[in-house]
Amino acid sequence: MVRSAFHVACAWLAAATFALPCTAGAQGLRAYVAVGDAIPETLTGMPGDATRGRALVVERTSTCILCHSGPFPEQKFQGDLAPDLAGAGSRWSEGQLRLRLVDASGLNPATIMPSYYRVEGLVRVGPAWRGKPILSAEQIEDIVAYLATLRE
Repeated sequence: MVRSAFHVACAWLAAATFALPCTAGAQGLRAYVAVGDAIPETLTGMPGDATRGRALVVERTSTCILCHSGPFPEQKFQGDLAPDLAGAGSRWSEGQLRLRLVDASGLNPATIMPSYYRVEGLVRVGPAWRGKPILSAEQIEDIVAYLATLRE
């Protein structure tokens, strides 16, 4: 019992040591903390809406299905550059999904996935998007809510 309590305490200490804060900037980005490979807390303080999230994923302007495929039978042309989104909720936690949407380059610097909720330190950004996130905090949470429902 004492040994397991010690291990839990060590795990919490390690997580706190590796927590990476992000301060909200002038762009209106909400602050968040990345812990390991996840952002455990929502960006908005409330859960997203899975229905709105699905609509964003299948909408070509959000760019998700340009690279990803998934259980979207109404979409004829889906991407094959990135993992299939079918079963995403089984493979990753909500926090892991959130970090991948916010800034996948933190996990893999060579990723081709855009940083949807980051504006600083980016190199190839179209003029219309400079200084603005691609998705809002609410849109990130809606997509996380939807992807979490995709279980195999």
